[in-house]
Amino acid sequence: MLEKIEKYFLYFWLYAIIGWCYEVFLEVFIYHWGFSNRGVLFGPYCPVYGFGALIFIFLIYPLIKDKPYPKKLFYLPLVFLGCMLSATILELITSYICEAFMGSWPWQTYADYKINFQARIALSPSLRFGLGGVIFLYLLQPLFEKLTSKLPKKALTIITSILLVIVLLDSIYTFIIK
Repeated sequence: MLEKIEKYFLYFWLYAIIGWCYEVFLEVFIYHWGFSNRGVLFGPYCPVYGFGALIFIFLIYPLIKDKPYPKKLFYLPLVFLGCMLSATILELITSYICEAFMGSWPWQTYADYKINFQARIALSPSLRFGLGGVIFLYLLQPLFEKLTSKLPKKALTIITSILLVIVLLDSIYTFIIK
């Protein structure tokens, strides 16, 4: 059981890092706003992407996991819609939580999109979440599962322990010291 928790913890932070890289890429290369840390913590990760990925893994991934590829492709539209809707709901809830604790939420630029709700969610990012979810579940998650299954249990425990310490220190710095 502990090994499963460690793997999900590792997946969470892998996707949080990938999400941070995606956000920075958009900011620097697509919108040309320049670099800024896109996460709420100091480190290069956006926890909301980790939560989104875990939602995808627990709710949507069972539809396609361990199925042969022709059958997996049959579920592609459902996976896309499931990822889009679940990530959009998560983003909406997260915007309210961020506003309650920090006074605002990092993606208030959604007001610039034609189709948005209170600048908290918007159609364009929701469509990208659906596409990103498909990429996560069809390509990245099977790869991450293979990689983590090859890790010896002790190595997995050491990696997740180090990561936990880093995140705890980052949280202390971000929310208490800073």
